[in-house]
Amino acid sequence: GRICMARKGSGRWKLRAAGIAALLALLGGAWLWWQMDHWQPPRSAYPLQGVEIGTVDGPVDWRVIKAVGADFAYLDATASAFARDDSFVHNLEEARAAKLQVGALHRFDPCQPAERQAANFATVVPRDSGLLPPAVELDMLAEDCPVKVSQSAIESELTTFLNQIETHTGKAAVLKITARFEQEYHIARRIDRNLWLVRTRFQPDYAGRPWMLWTANAQLATEAGGRLRWVVVQP
Repeated sequence: GRICMARKGSGRWKLRAAGIAALLALLGGAWLWWQMDHWQPPRSAYPLQGVEIGTVDGPVDWRVIKAVGADFAYLDATASAFARDDSFVHNLEEARAAKLQVGALHRFDPCQPAERQAANFATVVPRDSGLLPPAVELDMLAEDCPVKVSQSAIESELTTFLNQIETHTGKAAVLKITARFEQEYHIARRIDRNLWLVRTRFQPDYAGRPWMLWTANAQLATEAGGRLRWVVVQP
């Protein structure tokens, strides 16, 4: 009888210990989740910080975005040969009214001719010396193009596109390169432009050379509502 009672007592303690361990794991997970959601690189290390904003982010309060520490904003403007972000003009006006520096971003499509994409960008983004250098997002791969596109063709078309939008804006573009695009095409090593890399929480090193902009938290929770793509500048 004593042996049986001892086993029952031991079993209860094991259950309690397991329950405590599960609770601690849950609390630890919740703490990490909160930290990841609210984490921003320290201002002491990165004095200039900002956001990338587009229609996908829904309506935003630019005064609140300014209040939570944004110094600048890159606005999604165009994509491929015909797509345009419906909120670009409104966001441009509101961001400037909130005293943020503003730039425009184009999502490059390796399946579409450079001239059409550049014309799309130039139609939407005004000639304005007050704008930040244009940003070009390189994330879409050519594997789904209806007609096969070689790596040399992608590099050639991208170079043509950059030359045309740089003529329009009067400023050298910034290449926002994702890890998968760089792994596939090694563009960072082949085209000499300032880089914008993406990796939440940990500094990105996949380009093989220093970056200028870093999306440090792609899902930052703030009082502005929704989630912000939070970007910092290399000091």
